[in-house]
Amino acid sequence: MEQGKIQTLKIVRIKPVGAYLADPDNMDPETKDAVLLPKKQVPDGSTPGESVEVFLYTDSSDRPVATTAKPYLTVGEVGKLAVTELEKVGTFLDIGLEKDVLLPFKETEGKPQKGDVLLVALTLDKAKRLVATMHVYPYLKTGSPYQKNDAVKATVYEVKENIGAFAAVDNLYFGLIPTSEVYENYSVGQEVEARVMRVREDGKLDLSPRKKSYLQMDEDAEKIFSAIEENDGKLSFTDKADPAFIREKFRMSKNEFKRAVGRLLKEGKIILTDHSIEKK
Repeated sequence: MEQGKIQTLKIVRIKPVGAYLADPDNMDPETKDAVLLPKKQVPDGSTPGESVEVFLYTDSSDRPVATTAKPYLTVGEVGKLAVTELEKVGTFLDIGLEKDVLLPFKETEGKPQKGDVLLVALTLDKAKRLVATMHVYPYLKTGSPYQKNDAVKATVYEVKENIGAFAAVDNLYFGLIPTSEVYENYSVGQEVEARVMRVREDGKLDLSPRKKSYLQMDEDAEKIFSAIEENDGKLSFTDKADPAFIREKFRMSKNEFKRAVGRLLKEGKIILTDHSIEKK
């Protein structure tokens, strides 16, 4: 019998408080390992020897207990759970059962607030109690069905300045927006729409928030032209501006900026001077 898992057990005895369940391979009615399924959860007409599909966890007194309710997550799964309470020991999350699951402080990223929805994995602590963790990397999978240039949705779960933004694609697969593709300040929990740039040999996904260059160019050109119009028809810099400045102002690389400016020149919408880009 495994904590945090949905499994099929057999009824070994029925008492006024409920039915006691055990591993089908151990049907001794007096087995001390039997776990209680509270009376209100016992199917009507149940008798010893019958099978019941249940989820195992511990109650408020840390005693093993079974439930026929289906939790939002089982051990090893990643998903989003809502914050119900903030306590001294950590944050409690709604897992779909009578008892909420604890997200300990050491397993937390940022400062969750009541009502937030957090991306977490469900695991067991040293005492074999269910807990949640926001450190989901070890629980994500490779071998997604996605190919290069596919559009995906992902949730950021960690940001490292020298590597990029780590994101869970479909809350299931490993994804990374590398620093070269980071055009904004991502935050933990942020949902992003991205394009698969590359499927690595190990099955992990490299992502970009931008479309393929020939599709992105029109959007970039429109963004630049709007900025020119909003600035009285003139930008006081050219396509030779510092790459960091361009990235911060337009969320695009210098090469992407130059391609978009070239598109506007070709369309006759702008003129370039030595020190400015101006509306024609």
